[in-house]
Amino acid sequence: MKSLNPKVPDWQGKRVWIVGASTGIGEALARELASRGARLLLSARGREALQRLALELGHAEAVPFDVTDSAAWAAAAGQAWPEEGGPELVVFNAGTYEPLRAWELTPETIRRTLSVNLLGVMDGVATVLPGMLAAGRGHLVIVGSVAGYRGLPNAAVYGPSKAALISFAETLYMDLLPKGIAVSLVSPGFVATPLTARNTFHMPALISAREAACEIVAGLARGEFEIHFPKRFSRFLKLLRILPVRIHFALAGRLGQ
Repeated sequence: MKSLNPKVPDWQGKRVWIVGASTGIGEALARELASRGARLLLSARGREALQRLALELGHAEAVPFDVTDSAAWAAAAGQAWPEEGGPELVVFNAGTYEPLRAWELTPETIRRTLSVNLLGVMDGVATVLPGMLAAGRGHLVIVGSVAGYRGLPNAAVYGPSKAALISFAETLYMDLLPKGIAVSLVSPGFVATPLTARNTFHMPALISAREAACEIVAGLARGEFEIHFPKRFSRFLKLLRILPVRIHFALAGRLGQ
């Protein structure tokens, strides 16, 4: 069966912009791609950590900015190899997470999460897409989460933000495929990062950030649209999507315990 996206088997010299690169999956992916010869632009809010990483990796430049500042996107994109037509592949990995139950919702936590996880990604796509369309090529990689598949405990805002990203990525794929732009959706399960360290409940099938980065690289090499992992957990949640809601509530409700 033909892959949904062009396969990415070789990273040597490839211009990659990773947004959300200072910690967790983004940092691990930067390390993995640097080892494969990619040229990296690394962005996040944490200036010092970002600059240390860029210096360590070589062939990498740090461009710190806040993804919730829509004007800052344009300024950052202006530094992304403008003389060569911009980045060939952009990874939208910046995100935030607070384990929240329904009774813990506040307007501040709602807006803080949606501004980073959803609006920041949409602003970024709107910024880089015109250049890709003009070039007739490019690849957008959107990092969502299996928490967006269906409602889950402790994800009163995080889950909906990632569900919206799933819909956004699917829509982008259909719109941009005829125009030569590839779109990939990354759906991680539990990954050991500073954000998931906030969880006080058991996290099934927890994997390291490096394992997550390797899964992403392997999925891109296969030309997959959705790169979901670890399979032993993500497939279980995919099954929950098609089960009757009564069964979903009974099984998913146990995940937050």
